[in-house]
Amino acid sequence: MRRQSEQIQHMTDREVLFHLYLTQGLLLAVAGVASLFLFDWAEWRRLWRLDLSDVLLYGVGAAALVLAADFLAMRYLPEDWHDDGGVNEKIFRGRSILHLFFLCGLIAVTEEWLFRGIVQTHWGLWAASAIFAVLHVRYLEKWFLFVMVIVLSLFLGVLYERTGSLWVTVTAHFLIDFVLALHIRLGGETEEEGK
Repeated sequence: MRRQSEQIQHMTDREVLFHLYLTQGLLLAVAGVASLFLFDWAEWRRLWRLDLSDVLLYGVGAAALVLAADFLAMRYLPEDWHDDGGVNEKIFRGRSILHLFFLCGLIAVTEEWLFRGIVQTHWGLWAASAIFAVLHVRYLEKWFLFVMVIVLSLFLGVLYERTGSLWVTVTAHFLIDFVLALHIRLGGETEEEGK
């Protein structure tokens, strides 16, 4: 993790964005190609079944629970437990709110389609959660963050099993990322105003 956080600190904003979009583009391509081989049209459409009451109850409700736990952890646990080496700060701090909205939407759709829609549907909850956790490699050396990512992935996987809809997990994933990104961005503005 130290190496990755040091690398990202030396990257320009343009390089950070390039790598972020490249990674999400690759994951999106993998999800799209895998969908062509693993689903027929009716099965693929079922993944994206939209039930607004499920989205509001499970997606928004799950995001609220995860965010409450995250903010409590940030407040009451030692700071180094949830410090990712400044990676998220470098990614989210200088972005406009509209850009954060787009980024978090892209990340949520891409990752949920791949991990819940493809991996979990075909290889199960544990495989999806393990691969999702390993993808977040910067957390491997921070036990608390790594456990949180695994628990979050399992939680999203259970939501997907319960509802059968990617829109539920996309909504939860998006809201969690977007609120935390806003917290980072707006926290930066507050710090700058205090100087």
